[in-house]
Amino acid sequence: MRRSVYFLPTTKETPSDAQIASHRLMLRAGMIRQSSAGIYSWLPLGLRVLRNVEQIVREEQDAAGAQELLMPTIQPAELWRESGRYDDYGKEMLRITDRHGREMLFGPTHEEIVTEIFRAYVKSYRDLPKNLYQIQWKFRDEVRPRFGVMRGREFLMKDNYSFDLDMAGAKRSYDNMFVAYLKTFTRMGLRAIPVKADPGAIGGDMSHEFHVLAETGESEIFYDAAFDQVDLSGDPAGLAELQKLYAAAEDKHDVKACPLAPERLRAARGIEVGHIFYFGTKYSAPMGATVTGPNGETITVEMGSYGIGVSRLVGAIIEANHDDAGIIWPESVAPFQVGLINLKVGDKACDDVCMEIYATLLEHAVDVLYDDRGESPGVKFADMDLIGLPWQIVVGPRGLKSGTVEIKDRRSGARQEMSLDSLFSKLPGDLPRGPSLALLEG
Repeated sequence: MRRSVYFLPTTKETPSDAQIASHRLMLRAGMIRQSSAGIYSWLPLGLRVLRNVEQIVREEQDAAGAQELLMPTIQPAELWRESGRYDDYGKEMLRITDRHGREMLFGPTHEEIVTEIFRAYVKSYRDLPKNLYQIQWKFRDEVRPRFGVMRGREFLMKDNYSFDLDMAGAKRSYDNMFVAYLKTFTRMGLRAIPVKADPGAIGGDMSHEFHVLAETGESEIFYDAAFDQVDLSGDPAGLAELQKLYAAAEDKHDVKACPLAPERLRAARGIEVGHIFYFGTKYSAPMGATVTGPNGETITVEMGSYGIGVSRLVGAIIEANHDDAGIIWPESVAPFQVGLINLKVGDKACDDVCMEIYATLLEHAVDVLYDDRGESPGVKFADMDLIGLPWQIVVGPRGLKSGTVEIKDRRSGARQEMSLDSLFSKLPGDLPRGPSLALLEG
């Protein structure tokens, strides 16, 4: 994409109403635009990141055996009355009446809808287990929306729901999602600590929150140092033992009751990005979600639900990956992998070399943002650091005279002069071979 035509309204000014780093940087980097309190438009750069996060979530859900569907944002109130939640949920629910006087609501969650779908089609134990998920917009009328996409009223969420014959099956579904979540956050370059949690308005008696560690996290969490020794990128050995490790948010941590010796207790800031629940028959019983068992008996299915704040994750990733100059995207979610900077637009040598690099990157399916504007080098460098692309390739007259261009690693700040001959054949040995620039080899 050429920067001269790309809709990317960056700004130098720090928004006065933005209290946390991710909110400030998303506004300054032209990722979002506030429409009203807690509601945002996602501009092209922000949408690219949101879609990348969404795709990782989708791939890990699919790999875990969940099946994607899409449910409506507007739900009939009668279903919520069946479950008994309509009057209990509170003012966070946006209630609507249509032109025919029917009571509706903008869904804050989808347990009722998915249970109605399940009971309409699944009749036998032979069809279990089932796990259905969606990635859909939700609305919760927060009394004090703040922190940008971290605590908005409208947000993109992955929510899925498991249906099992018995408690043992429900526990297997719960553990399956527990592992899928660890994999999901690891792929995004995040370290997440699973914290035992209250189920809240969802209900149930087995629940974990997943808190991403970030220095600017919204709350403090306390956890066992043993978490630091666990590889969370794959199926962790001893899942049951992992789930027993102590971890608590600050409002649940009791210094006097903490089971850990002081040398094993760790404290860090965290951001909640996921929540999983087992709630048994809380919805299936009142809504009649039953199957015929192996002996012909009627069995009320056991359920769980599993949420990830997809749009919230974009803010959390920034909170965990930024510096004074701007965002530092992990490669897996970056809007573009490479930023190509032409220091002297109009200079034939610079223009020709940039076009050759640009075309080659595109040919190798590398997402690249080519800054071909007639702005000063300072403006281009500042913008590129602000939007945080993992790699920068800088082309200028001085370097071309000696046949070189500069490569910058945004995360480490390391810079490397590289000859044009070697640019597409190898990477310098002292720089990491990221998945984007590795494609330049050969």
